Amino acid sequence: MPTPTGHTSAIRASKVIGTSVYNHAGDKIGKVEDVVLDKQSNNIMFAVVGFGGFLGMNEKFHPLPWSTLDYEKNRDGYVVNMTKEQLQAAPADGIDELTAQDGDGLRNSVYDYYKAPRYWQ
Repeated sequence: MPTPTGHTSAIRASKVIGTSVYNHAGDKIGKVEDVVLDKQSNNIMFAVVGFGGFLGMNEKFHPLPWSTLDYEKNRDGYVVNMTKEQLQAAPADGIDELTAQDGDGLRNSVYDYYKAPRYWQ
């Protein structure tokens, strides 16, 4: 699924994990902790962005639809068109819970919150 600027080049998940995520103001708001795939449709369900913790404690994991991330080479990271406050208010859960019930538990609320196009429809 292309990003807003049309970025569609292939990339290995191992290179995505650990990549910084910024808002448009240039503030680092977190990093990609994981990528959740939809095995049924062969799509990326969401990227898991972690922020808000200290040394791995109290960190929140926010699933973001892949289409909300836009890679910017000059920042060597992904940029999202939202504030840190908007992300803090977004659906979040423990990293293991994000894939519970095949990810369906959060998928609809996540795509609704970000007003992202649904790849499964």
